[in-house]
This record gives sequence, structure tokens and C-alpha cells, in this order.
Amino acid sequence: MKKIGILYGQENTFPPALVEKINSKKEDGIIAEALKIDKVIQNRPSGYDVVIDRISQDIPFYRGMLKNMAKTGTAVINNPFWWSADDKFFNNSLALEIGVKVPKTVLLPSNQHPPDTDENSMRNLAYPLDWDSIFEYVGFPVFFKPFAGGGWKHVYKLNNRDEFFHTYNQTGQLVMMLQEAIEFTEYFRCYCLDRKDVRIMQYDPAQPHHLRYVKNPKPVEQKLLERIESDVIKLNNALGYDFNTVEFAIRNGEPYAIDFGNPAPDADVHSVGQENFEWVLETAANMAIRRAKNHVDGQLNLTWGDFVISAIDGKQAKENKKKQ
Repeated sequence: MKKIGILYGQENTFPPALVEKINSKKEDGIIAEALKIDKVIQNRPSGYDVVIDRISQDIPFYRGMLKNMAKTGTAVINNPFWWSADDKFFNNSLALEIGVKVPKTVLLPSNQHPPDTDENSMRNLAYPLDWDSIFEYVGFPVFFKPFAGGGWKHVYKLNNRDEFFHTYNQTGQLVMMLQEAIEFTEYFRCYCLDRKDVRIMQYDPAQPHHLRYVKNPKPVEQKLLERIESDVIKLNNALGYDFNTVEFAIRNGEPYAIDFGNPAPDADVHSVGQENFEWVLETAANMAIRRAKNHVDGQLNLTWGDFVISAIDGKQAKENKKKQ
């Protein structure tokens, strides 16, 4: 019997509905359930063939558990090794490499020293930073936000240097990035599952959380939709995420990827709406079933992005060349 486990926290609508959806399909030899674990022993299989992770970003214990599961053959969605490694600043750099437009962005050190460090720990960092060049590159207005994280926590829109330094002085030990503000005419949030199934949703980030998904979306030019879908698939193939959302701001007809590292994206029916909820439920169920059917005992069953794969292939190619 192939077993699919859903790992989740405070969510109340999507995880139980996903369990029900998978089981309603009555796939021979496949069953889904809310994941239950009573012990985590090194290098011992958990009994789950597939796990969909919705909470480990908030629970470090779960992240360690999922890595152990992945090591022993569980297909964890999303790959916990890569999810532990990436961040929004790196993702922006990768986007530029694959031809996806992103806002101009600069990484900044934390305003206060990390725990157990002092000024000597950061002696390689110039003081002060070249603020004039930084501000000239990014321009105002800007968004100021953590280089890793989500949920719109600690995100600020700033209009000038004075506002920036006032806010920067309040960010403590957070590592932040300064990002060009894209003045957009349209905005979209897109689900991407299994690096191929895309749901493009009109979205208004200025609204309260439960009203951000536009209820009566206006028509969108087909060419723009095709460009957005192409960029979504490019990003998720590069990153290797099987369950993610990508946000785009449209400026002068061009999509700019704003936020595309959301491996446990909102899927609550009360915020995304019934139609979007039904789509993600059906698509996630089908993906989990495919992964269960393709699961092979005794090997890694993880998704790795093109960035990692090409790095490994490049190294192997160099080694082969040396041997010739």
C-alpha cells in the first residue's frame, strides 16, 4: 500500500480536503492521511511514500524529520534540502539568469550584530556602505523586506533616504533587502504544481488578506497570460519546487516576478475563493497520486531544480574531461 501523508499546522480547510480528495479517487493501492509520527530514528523509513509539507518552515523539528524521510526514500513535496537552502535574494539572481524580469534588488547586512558576534566579526564589511550607489541603483520608492521569510511580515514601502534609515534602525538582526518598487497596472498570483500545472489569478496586494484574490477578474490579453505562464514554469523548473506560488507586477506590459519562493502557499478556501480552491485541491491530489505511483523503494525520490542539476552535470563534465 502506497501511503501519502499531509503535514500541516493551523490550516483547517485545505489539508483535510486534500486527504478526502485523494481517497475519493479510489486509486488502487494508494491511501492518504494526515501524517502521524511518534518517533524519528536516524536513517529509518517512516512508512510514507509521499509527504506534502505545509508547515516545516515554522517548525525546525519537522524540517529535520523531513530530511530524514527524504534520505530514506520518501518523496517530500517540496524538497526540504533545497527549501532549507534558498532565499529570496538568491532566487532573484537565478531569475535574471534564466531570463525572467525582477525588480532591482540589493542585499543588506542586519542592522544589529547577530548573536555572539561584534564589530570584529564583520570586519570585512565596509562601514559605512556605499549608500549613494545603492540608492542610485534601486531608486525610490522602494520595498524593504527580509531576504528570507514570507507572509508579508516586516515589509515596508519607503519613499526616501530618511524613511529608509529610520526603518532600517528598527529591523534588529533581520537580514533585509532593498528592492525597486514596481508601479504596476496589473498584478497576478499564480499557483504552480508539479512544475507544469499553472493557475493564473488576478490579485490585489493592497487589499486585506481575504479580499486580495479578485472576485470578478477582467479579461487579460492572451499574449500576457502566455508570457506569465512561461515565466512561472521557468522559475519552478529552475528552483525545483513542485508546490509554489509566483507573483507578478505588470509594468508597461512587462511582467516582473516579485515573490516566487512560497513553497507552502496559502490554499485556504476563505482567502483564495472556491474556484481557486477546487483547482489547487484537484491538481495537488493528482500530483500526489502520480508521485506515489512513481515512487521507487530504496532510492531518493526528490525533485531537484535545474540549477542544482546543471551544477552537478557541469562538475561531472569537467571530471570526465580531466580523465580523457
